[in-house]
Amino acid sequence: MDSILFTIESGVAFITMNRPDKLNSFNRAMALQLQTILDQCAIDENIRAIYLTGAGKGFCAGQDLAEVVDPEGPGMQRILSEHYNPIVQRLRDIAKPVVAAVNGVAAGAGANIAFACDVVVSKSSASFIQAFSKIGLIPDSGGTYTLPRLIGFQRASALMLLGDKVTAADALQMGMLYKVFEDESFETESKKLALQLAQMPTKALGYIKEALNASATNDITAQLALEDGLQQKAAATADFKEGVDAFLAKRAPQYKGQ
Repeated sequence: MDSILFTIESGVAFITMNRPDKLNSFNRAMALQLQTILDQCAIDENIRAIYLTGAGKGFCAGQDLAEVVDPEGPGMQRILSEHYNPIVQRLRDIAKPVVAAVNGVAAGAGANIAFACDVVVSKSSASFIQAFSKIGLIPDSGGTYTLPRLIGFQRASALMLLGDKVTAADALQMGMLYKVFEDESFETESKKLALQLAQMPTKALGYIKEALNASATNDITAQLALEDGLQQKAAATADFKEGVDAFLAKRAPQYKGQ
C-alpha cells in the first residue's frame, strides 16, 4: 500500500498521507515519498494548488516512534535532516498555495507540517497537540518558528511546555487556523478552497507567498523593496492583463497561471 496517495484534478494536486492504522504517522518511506511528490508539484505547470490531508481518522500523529527506537532505523538526526526539515522547506518554497485539510488529530510534527502550509482548515472534531514535551523532546518541523508567529509567544510557549491538546474551536480562536468546517461538510468545503485557489492567478499567489516568507526577517525598508520587485513581476504576467481586461469588460476573468 502506498504511504502517500496522489491524484491531480482540475489543477489541484490532492495528496493524502496514507497510514491510517498509524494515524498517518511518518516513517522514512512516507517522508521521502511526500518529498518526491512535492517536487513534482513544484515543476508541473498543470498543478496550480495543493491539497494535503490524511486518510482515516487522523491527519498526522507525527513521527512513528517505532522507527525512532529501531536500532536499524535512520536515527533522530537523519529523521530531522532528511525527513521533516526538507518537507517543511518544500512547503514554504513551493510557489503554489498549499491547503492543509486537517481531518483529525494533528500531533507533533503532524501539527507543525500543517502550520507550514498556506491555508489551514480543519474538521470541527479535529485537535492539535505539541506532544514533544510529553516524551522529553522539543518541537521540531519548524514549530518553534511558525507557532509563535501564528498565536503569539505566550500561548505558543505554554502549549509547547505543557503539551495541552487544543480543540479545533480553540485553535481557530487562537489564530492557528483559517476556518473550521463541520465534519459532514469538511471534505466538500475544504476541497472547494483548493479548487478556488487553482483557478486564481498562480504566479501572483507564488509572489505573495515569497513576500510573506521574507516578512518574518526583513525590516520595513527591505520588505518595501521586495514588494516593489515582486509587483513588477506580477504586473508583467498574462494573468494580470487578463484580470484588468476582465474588470474593465465586467466579465469573469479566466486565469491560466501564466
